[in-house]
Amino acid sequence: MPEHDEKSVGPNVDLQVRLPGNDRREDDRPRDAVAVTHHRIKVKGQELAYTVTAGTLVLSEEAQAKEGQSEGLKPRAQVFFVAYALNGVEDSHARPVTFSFNGGPGSSSVWLHLGLLGPRRAVMGDAGALTGPPYDLTDNEFTLLTHSDLVFIDPVSTGYSRTVEGEKPGDFHGFGKDIESVGDFIRLWTSRAGRWLSPKFLIGESYGTTRAAGLSGFLQERHGMFLNGIMLVSSILDFSTVDFTPGHDLPYIVHLPTAAATAWYHGKRGKERTLPEVLQEAEAFADGDYARALHLGARLPEEERQGVAERYAAMTGLDVRFVLRNDLRVTLARFCKELLRDEGRMVGRLDSRFTGIDRDSGGEHPEYDPSMSAIRGPYTAAMNHYVRAELGFASDLPYEILTSRVRPWSYKEFENKHVRVSGTLRKAMHENPHLKIFVASGYYDFATPYHATRHTLDHLQLDPSLRGNLREGFYEAGHMMYVDRPSLEAQAADLREFVTWAAGRE
Repeated sequence: MPEHDEKSVGPNVDLQVRLPGNDRREDDRPRDAVAVTHHRIKVKGQELAYTVTAGTLVLSEEAQAKEGQSEGLKPRAQVFFVAYALNGVEDSHARPVTFSFNGGPGSSSVWLHLGLLGPRRAVMGDAGALTGPPYDLTDNEFTLLTHSDLVFIDPVSTGYSRTVEGEKPGDFHGFGKDIESVGDFIRLWTSRAGRWLSPKFLIGESYGTTRAAGLSGFLQERHGMFLNGIMLVSSILDFSTVDFTPGHDLPYIVHLPTAAATAWYHGKRGKERTLPEVLQEAEAFADGDYARALHLGARLPEEERQGVAERYAAMTGLDVRFVLRNDLRVTLARFCKELLRDEGRMVGRLDSRFTGIDRDSGGEHPEYDPSMSAIRGPYTAAMNHYVRAELGFASDLPYEILTSRVRPWSYKEFENKHVRVSGTLRKAMHENPHLKIFVASGYYDFATPYHATRHTLDHLQLDPSLRGNLREGFYEAGHMMYVDRPSLEAQAADLREFVTWAAGRE
């Protein structure tokens, strides 16, 4: 056992154990570098003691034998992760483990880590009541650690994850290689931790749901790893639902209920009706008369066109003349600019409850997303502090919270067609009928609208005998619904119930 230092490193921390910090062995090969710390937290009056392992794990590939060389493992990347394990567990085989990642592509795992699942949570306030810098961390009384060990994974080029010297980062920046590398990490971590017999879960957010669906097939087919459950937060499994290409009408239909909810939230259609009533009306209109009108196109009678425009305008808070000028098809960017234009404000894409001030209030495209601006600062500050001060892992690399360094992102597997992984998920569920799915959606999320997710699930072609394996949760917030305290509490309860159910503990 290497020598180590023992010292207090932050709130709720008893002990820090640091492995030697060199990144190379004597043979100059990359090596794992981790820090281990011990912590305590109180959840509903009960103290939880847990151990955190934070650091980089070397991801290698099998090298083909060449003349004069033997087969072996070739290091490709060093993947940063943070793993939480509850102390005092007598039977680790009975204890679930959940692998978590976010999306982007180009996002680290920070959002689910410090927003929803981990035992520490970033403090940022909410729409209309944001905290300003400097920011802070607090204990997360809603952590999923009560029901599952947690492993947060940063895909290559995000967080502190990087390729090793001589390797090309671009080789990892694409749909297929991303799934393969994250899947190989999960396989390696599971083997080293001795958790092959534990109930295993994935949780992904946004593009992370695309990755999770892809992993459901990859892990089964490549590594024979069958999962107990997958949690999809702000799901997108079919990119055709958000592609506003002219001639493709589906996005207008599935975005309409979110537009109606947004107009209601900002007082553009009165408060005499409840949100459920607003949504029910919008869904019926979107799937009925509105969908028919878009399908008919130029064949739509003028009188009917006028009537559809008036109903659309009433539901979304827009001027009927604006709706008609847009041929009944208001793009997301135009809606975000138009709804509060007379107030000199725009609404957010990730969370339309948030508003911002644009440089050009007369333009068609927002200058930035105010909801992303609201969340990025607090989470960046919290993560950079947390890793060093509380988890004891030091690196002079920038922690890439949300990076464009993964661009261009390759979708070569879907050349000349929309990205769609719903079929992979369906096949995984058919092959593994014990696989359970939970889908979490925010009513104010324009990035992955809840009605778009519902459309995808309704067209999953899942065998009727397995439809009971799928559960949904809806929250009165946006893409990162957990920034809203009531939504955080409700979502955390839903996830705990799901893990208990899917792990066979009910």
